[in-house]
Amino acid sequence: MGTSNTEISFSKKTTAIRRSLLATAAMVVPLPLWAALPTPVAPSTGPPAGDWIGLIQGYIKDGGLVLGLAIAVLGFLWIAYLGFAKFNEARQGKAEWAEVGVLGIVGAIVLIFASYLLTEAAGVI
Repeated sequence: MGTSNTEISFSKKTTAIRRSLLATAAMVVPLPLWAALPTPVAPSTGPPAGDWIGLIQGYIKDGGLVLGLAIAVLGFLWIAYLGFAKFNEARQGKAEWAEVGVLGIVGAIVLIFASYLLTEAAGVI
């Protein structure tokens, strides 16, 4: 004899319930293992425990410093790209070699100045 539609529907429901219970159990069982996770790194300012405002300000400060470093890296890459492009133009005879030298000197000055400004900004923030 075959099975009726009611029996098939009941077995599907129990299977779904079993799966959801197993998924819940699988999520609850490893909870003690989460206790071994490392604590998050505190910001560089190191506010006292319980000072949430100071903690957020410290993370914002560290984020600003990382953003400044990213801007400095982009500036370095931009000047390096311009230097390679000017060097290629000089090799092809479209530009003079003096232009490559001037770009190198001016690029170095710009990078030093940008580094100085970022260092000062890090002290102010």
